[in-house]
Amino acid sequence: MTPEMFTGAFVSTFVERTIDSLASRFAKILRARKCDKNQLSDLKMKLLAIDVVADDAEQKQFTDPRVRDWLLRAKDVVVDAEDILDEIDYELSKSKVEAESQSAATKVWLNSVKSSFVGFFENEIGSRMEQVIENLKDLETESRYLSLKRSSGLGVGSGSKLTYTSLPNESVIYGRDDDKESIFNWLTSELTSDTDINLSILSIVGMGGLGKTSLAQHVFNDPRLEGKFNIKAWVSVPQEFDVLNVSKAILESVSTSSVDSTNLEGVHKKLKEKLTGKKFFLVLDDNWNENKSKWEQVQKALEFGAPGSRLLVTTRSEKVVVTMRSEKHLLQVLRKDYCWDLFAKHAFQSPNSQLDPDFMEIGKKIVKKCNGLPLALKTMGNLLYNKPSLREWESIMKSEMWDFSENESDILPALKLSYLHLPSHLKKCFAFCALFPKGCVFDKECLIQLWMAQNFLESSSTIKSLKEVGEQYFNDLLSWSFFQQLNKEEENAFIMHDLLMDLAKYLCQDICIRSGVDEPQGIHKITRHFSFATDLSLIFYGFGNLTDSRKLHTFVPTVRTGWRRYWWCKSIDVLFSKLKYVRFLSLNGFLGLTEVPKSIGNLKHLRLLDLSYTKIEKLSDSIGLLYKLQILKLNHCERLKELPSCFLQLEKLCFLELFNTEVKNVHILGEMKSLQVSMNLQVLMNSFCVDMHKELSIQQLGQINLHGSLTISGLQNIENPFHATEAYLKNKPHLVKLVFNWNWNHNSSLDSTKDKDVIENLQPSKHLKELSIRSYMGEQFPNWLLDNSLPYLVSLELNECKYCERLPPLGLLPSLKNLRIEKLHGIVNIDADFYGNNSSSFKSLEKLYFYHMLEWENWECKDLTDAFPRLQKLSIEYCPKLKGQLPELLVSLKTLVIINCEKLEVLAPRALDLYLEENEKVWFDWATVKSFNLAGYGMEAPFLDMVLDNISNNSIQRLEINISSCGEINGSSCGSPPNIGDSVSLWTFPLHFFPTLKKLTLWHLNNLQMISQNHAQNHLECLDIGWCPKIESLPKNMDMLKSLHIRDCPKLEPFTEGDLPSNLEEITLSNCSRLLGSLKGALGDNPSLKTLHIEHLDAECFPDEGFSINSRLLKV
Repeated sequence: MTPEMFTGAFVSTFVERTIDSLASRFAKILRARKCDKNQLSDLKMKLLAIDVVADDAEQKQFTDPRVRDWLLRAKDVVVDAEDILDEIDYELSKSKVEAESQSAATKVWLNSVKSSFVGFFENEIGSRMEQVIENLKDLETESRYLSLKRSSGLGVGSGSKLTYTSLPNESVIYGRDDDKESIFNWLTSELTSDTDINLSILSIVGMGGLGKTSLAQHVFNDPRLEGKFNIKAWVSVPQEFDVLNVSKAILESVSTSSVDSTNLEGVHKKLKEKLTGKKFFLVLDDNWNENKSKWEQVQKALEFGAPGSRLLVTTRSEKVVVTMRSEKHLLQVLRKDYCWDLFAKHAFQSPNSQLDPDFMEIGKKIVKKCNGLPLALKTMGNLLYNKPSLREWESIMKSEMWDFSENESDILPALKLSYLHLPSHLKKCFAFCALFPKGCVFDKECLIQLWMAQNFLESSSTIKSLKEVGEQYFNDLLSWSFFQQLNKEEENAFIMHDLLMDLAKYLCQDICIRSGVDEPQGIHKITRHFSFATDLSLIFYGFGNLTDSRKLHTFVPTVRTGWRRYWWCKSIDVLFSKLKYVRFLSLNGFLGLTEVPKSIGNLKHLRLLDLSYTKIEKLSDSIGLLYKLQILKLNHCERLKELPSCFLQLEKLCFLELFNTEVKNVHILGEMKSLQVSMNLQVLMNSFCVDMHKELSIQQLGQINLHGSLTISGLQNIENPFHATEAYLKNKPHLVKLVFNWNWNHNSSLDSTKDKDVIENLQPSKHLKELSIRSYMGEQFPNWLLDNSLPYLVSLELNECKYCERLPPLGLLPSLKNLRIEKLHGIVNIDADFYGNNSSSFKSLEKLYFYHMLEWENWECKDLTDAFPRLQKLSIEYCPKLKGQLPELLVSLKTLVIINCEKLEVLAPRALDLYLEENEKVWFDWATVKSFNLAGYGMEAPFLDMVLDNISNNSIQRLEINISSCGEINGSSCGSPPNIGDSVSLWTFPLHFFPTLKKLTLWHLNNLQMISQNHAQNHLECLDIGWCPKIESLPKNMDMLKSLHIRDCPKLEPFTEGDLPSNLEEITLSNCSRLLGSLKGALGDNPSLKTLHIEHLDAECFPDEGFSINSRLLKV
């Protein structure tokens, strides 16, 4: 039977491979027992019989409850079969280990092993396997009664796909103005002169229900496009992307007539005639095609249009973007304020009239459940429109979305289509996410490991590791918008939209149970995965009536908030005794765990064990019986000092995590039974401290397959520099981040020559991406940093290398993006060596930091013309002796920071964002600055000089001045503020000099009395004034102001009626008691106010009648 036979949603290639492998191994032990081998063959055939109808069942489950019930039972039986096969495999592995521990001549003992295994099979397996085969037979018979069809292998039929025309269903589109403008600007922008491409492509990407088609419709029908294109056409792309059919659809849309031709050549010829020399705008709506060659066939005829032709695509898949080589516009969920507007339009007869507060309160809770998905908001609004009873609204608010029938809701078909389009292996991975509570932030690596423990990852070749396969699966689901990245800063943190979580739960029903979240009735025997929400309960009391725990494959604590929660369990031995088939066991954060019980050796199916954040002091030797164990996590087990010798038996262990532990015998990991096993074991440990004694020598790292990042500290304790060579860091290509740290104290004896030899012998792999060298006392940097041995290095930090007098030629590092040079007090001059004697050096550098360089005097950069072409941020801080010049032609520079460089007298390079502190002699070009931050003593007068010189030549949008206190400068009192011109003085801030200003912050201006304004300011959105003791009044007519913050300004005059604009959303008042009494009149009936924050004010200042705003907005 070929490996390709199992292709449906049930049976993984793991099961098939296991059956074939067991049949082969049976031959050696059960030579005379053909009946047992026949059982395996029967099992395989019956699994295949239901596997071939799995895809059809997946589609029909949404409309036929009988099919849904069949599907859940079928999944359960398949897992029963997996458990049996797993158990056989375990016993064979156990027999192998026991056999290898005996003498090869002990034939009597080997015969007893065979006899023991035969007895195990007869007593424990045979009858259970027969029962599974009978259950599969029943399911096969039932599938025929349900008319389930064999899969054609072509995926979802095109009949299940909704199609749309170019006419929008809604006259108004909420919350998409910025998206619409961005796409409109792309449509109407002129092509750059250096391109000869006639057709530009932009893809709108997002999950189902986000409003991609609606946005495209509104752009397509924008009256501003009138006359800009010779041809405008809309095509709803068939789900099965056939080159001829799609080409015909495009031809029909531009011809406004039907096309009968069945010849692709003829269709393309006519399409070429229609488009040649004409500027066209074509929309391809809902494109699912990821086949590059098919798209290229269609694209041929589209390239004859005139320059400026545009193709707009809507798609759920980022792979489509790659296939079409298009630009990408990622559509996000709606902002909260727009969510209510869209919901209210559909839920209330007159959304602009006064609404019942009770209905509004429930409505806002329902809106929150929709999580910014426009389709959900519209569906819920339409559903509630005809439900006048408050009780009905409450019932819907408390229910799950899936309580609604498909006829009542477009949400289910919109999202299920994405699910049905997934290949079978991704369906399992997605549905498994029903284990997490809504709002749970999950880690990418952890989820991949969960899939691995469940045998969801299928690799057809030895080229890709299981981890790489898992990453491919994850990225596929991400590209289809099933996952969303939490933010750009946390690259491994992801979430799922609540409605997709509902879909996953619908698919799994009671296969996944979330304690404290799900409330099933009675004991569910099909439950395989169990999560325990530690933010709902800190004590796990047991499974109770939730599930038959003996069949569980997963036990994992979860938390929705993202913060770690510790928890307790009544009896760990009782828990272990109930988890016979568990594959993933997480005791992460279990405070009561100080010792792993011996009974853990009975968990023969266990593949992943997480003991992180526990108080264990040692691991039981019985852990060596976990022959299936692939992943062991011991992170933050701070009391754990050593690994047991039984580790050598764990031949399938491939991931070991030791972050923040003090394990001292890591060298045993290099002593596994075979070199292959040792090198397959990936070890992740964030720190290693070289001991003064032999216990933790640098050589221990030599035979360990290190991955990820590692800080090696205590390098001063290496006695013989040759020992550093035996760490073999050069041979560790997966170690991508390194920190070398010398920990000196007053008793340490410095030996710069030894340090130089040590760091030379610690040469890392050429695949290193991040490197930090800290407190290195050698006089030269290593040669491997000089000869371009690190072509992939992205980030470099040189910190407290006090005796190095020259910098290496870092400009030659081709991939370097971030460079931080700190406390190198031996550096006086930075010259051409820094660039590698190459004028076009630092070609990839984006961020450059110099910090606390006390002796640095000169930066030779006069003749640099092509250096730093991509530098976006330059920061120079606390370099008191630096003078002379800075690079001038930094074409990509966005942010420039100069702090406490008192001798620097220079014209700063052009930048968008500028931060100056205690630098009175740095000049800059106002014309390019968008954001200006000025801080430090004595900077007030230089700022006014700059204003006077550049009154009419600035486009600043954000200005922050924090002078602190004038105090005494150079031992003399500041005295009275001088007058500078007629209209500007230290008493007055000239707001009218900044016509484009959006945010203004003025702090610690001791003599400021007023903010002058010669005309209305139409751009200012945020005004923040603090610790200005003499200011008496604020400017008037700030019509665009949304945010106002006032702190410690005791002389400010009370507001007058109507002073504050009606669109003000946020107010903060701190230690300004005079303003509070007049606030109510100044606000009037403000519909926009969202937050009023009041602090450090006298209680008697509150108006007797209070404030007529929602109490939830008031923070005191």
